[in-house]
Amino acid sequence: MTRPQLFTAVFFALLVLLLYQIALMFLPFLFPILWAALLAQVTFPIHDRLTRLFRGRAVLSAACLTALVLALVVIPVSLLGVLLVHEAAAAEQAVRAWVAGGGLHRLPDQLRTLPLLGWAFDRIAGGELWQADTVEQGLMAGATFVSRFLLDQAGDLLKNAFLLVTDFILMLFALFFLFKDGRRWLSALRDVIPMDASHKEKIFTRVDRTVLAVVKGMFLTAIVQGLLAGIAYVALGVPFPVVLTALTVILAPLPFGGTALIWGPVALYLLWGASLWKALMMAGWGIGVVSMVDQILRPWLIGQEVQIPVFFLVFSVLGGLALYGIIGLFIGPVMVSLLITALDIYREQYSETGTAPPAETAMPS
Repeated sequence: MTRPQLFTAVFFALLVLLLYQIALMFLPFLFPILWAALLAQVTFPIHDRLTRLFRGRAVLSAACLTALVLALVVIPVSLLGVLLVHEAAAAEQAVRAWVAGGGLHRLPDQLRTLPLLGWAFDRIAGGELWQADTVEQGLMAGATFVSRFLLDQAGDLLKNAFLLVTDFILMLFALFFLFKDGRRWLSALRDVIPMDASHKEKIFTRVDRTVLAVVKGMFLTAIVQGLLAGIAYVALGVPFPVVLTALTVILAPLPFGGTALIWGPVALYLLWGASLWKALMMAGWGIGVVSMVDQILRPWLIGQEVQIPVFFLVFSVLGGLALYGIIGLFIGPVMVSLLITALDIYREQYSETGTAPPAETAMPS
């Protein structure tokens, strides 16, 4: 081995070792950094406009956008948390008043009047499996168990809440510097990638288009689903339609459950407190309209923009979710898009070199 070859081998071994150690150090903060990169990618045009508005002060623009993200997350979450606590307290008082007013003793007769399900409850009550005193004791025991469970899990809940807040702060920290220095870092990354300029341009352009298309597809689909569900909530007289609509929009991107986690319980509530027809209308609207929008609109919006077949798009979303969590909804399609781009580059390079796979030689007869 010559001296230059030895130097090259030592250099690349040291480089791989350093990259491995850096990756281990950054691994605990991977998801906050990925979320920050995603937000920076989507909102960077706004940062450019603000920088021009502030006469080239990129730091001021980055600070303003980071503060805006903080406000857009903290204020709605705080308001929703206060509302949920208020409604939970009101629900607890209503349940206590219902039990104190003899609601459990009247419950068997009310259950028998339920459409479709009344016969099952009638069999339970007829078989003397239903006793009001026994049910009341069971409710009390269940409440005691839940209270003890929550007390036992309070430490874990506080720990998870602390980790969530910490990740959010780290995400804001990374977001600020991505706004401030992201373009320079991206340019440096492009320079060190050992590929032709045209190939690097194709890869970075494809990633940019894929991220924007996935975000646009997820966001627009969630908004449309939430509005369609909200129309049903208002038309059917469901209480708190605005809160339910907001929760529907938040849960819409989830592939499993999604909007059904909201309109499903609403349908059960209508079956219990309103009428069979309202419950059937809510369930039919949720299955036939709200859920179908997700099956049609999201693949169309994303696939049309990045030219990913629907089959690969669906499984990339599901696989990304299973492997990376919520952010996998975006990482999965990006990885598939990068693979398609890499195959295109290989095909172009393969054609340009003029090489061909070795032809099969005929066996001598």
